[in-house]
Amino acid sequence: MKTMIKSRPQLLFFSMALFSSRALLSAADGANQSLNSSLATLYQVTTAESRSISPENFTGEKGQAGMATNGTNKRAASELGQGWKVSPSVNLKAGEVFTLGEIKGPGCIQQIWMTPTGNWRHEILRLYWDGETNASVECPVGDFFACGLGKYAQINSLAVCVNPGSAFNCYWPMPFHKSARITLENLDDKDMVLYYQVNYALAAVPKDAGYFHAQFRHERPLKSKGLYTILDGVEGEGQYVGTYMAVEVHNPGWWGEGEIKFYLDGDRDFPTICGTGTEDYFCGSYNFENHDTHKYQPFSTPYSGLVQVLPPDKTYEAGQRFGLYRWHIADPVHFRKDLKVTIQALGWKDGGLYLPLDCEMSSVAFWYQKEPHKKFPGFPVRDELDWH
Repeated sequence: MKTMIKSRPQLLFFSMALFSSRALLSAADGANQSLNSSLATLYQVTTAESRSISPENFTGEKGQAGMATNGTNKRAASELGQGWKVSPSVNLKAGEVFTLGEIKGPGCIQQIWMTPTGNWRHEILRLYWDGETNASVECPVGDFFACGLGKYAQINSLAVCVNPGSAFNCYWPMPFHKSARITLENLDDKDMVLYYQVNYALAAVPKDAGYFHAQFRHERPLKSKGLYTILDGVEGEGQYVGTYMAVEVHNPGWWGEGEIKFYLDGDRDFPTICGTGTEDYFCGSYNFENHDTHKYQPFSTPYSGLVQVLPPDKTYEAGQRFGLYRWHIADPVHFRKDLKVTIQALGWKDGGLYLPLDCEMSSVAFWYQKEPHKKFPGFPVRDELDWH
């Protein structure tokens, strides 16, 4: 017994040392070195070149930031002149498609920050890699940042942070070999104001790097009662890394008995991965209920969260809405040929029997894959984006 007790700290130390060694080896492996920014290797000096695109430097070119003499705050800076916050934001007209940035690679987008005004469901974010014409990311801006119910929710996760008062932050790494293009379309009838910053590094990218993808879907009513498709039609090689889901329930009672299913590499009738329930997939349990108050208990953690319950003071009532995220950062779902992801909308009826539900649901699927990707389904028109 004494030997075992003494060996545990040694085993822990050995495991930590092994982890650090592997991290260092990975960071020193060719092109990985310049873009590796984990805490274990943050001290290493690399050949990467930092750049940033914002309204103070639309191109991200070296030594060209803060030079504006005309911009949204020209009047406020009129007594101070150039270099004094002349152009901190842009105005997007109704119906306008604005190019946030065009970058020549190779490189990697490391962070996106923005504070869009207006209706977040009517503002569509798109990203294109290496000159492609079909977007690899196509999503309402609110849903992309896990705020798909039109209201602010504080989010404390590794991949996405949403901070007061309406600060959207994305930390998904987005590598590209030749180029990157980011646009935002304002579908609304009203103009909007956008503050934004895209931080990236120019450096060699590993040949096996997958490209970042995000696809939005919304069904009202569900096309198949009790069943919602998060992602389908993906072909190629990659890994699934995250889900954001928003739900409006149309039945009283608990709505989250449904199982998530991952159909991998030729699966047809039955999946390779099947979860045990909706709250279980989103890393909760027992209806997300606080056992003292018997109310839903919102939470936000590095990998998962129930970040919105609307209205927050009700439980098990028809018409409530929920926003949830689950990031597969530590447990990506790998696929080699194809991928489909579904989740059941499932509740209860009298007699202890399951009840397939007719909810309104939307989602964003996040994954990496090698290009080319299969063209996404047609994007919903504006009225189809709204909650009713």
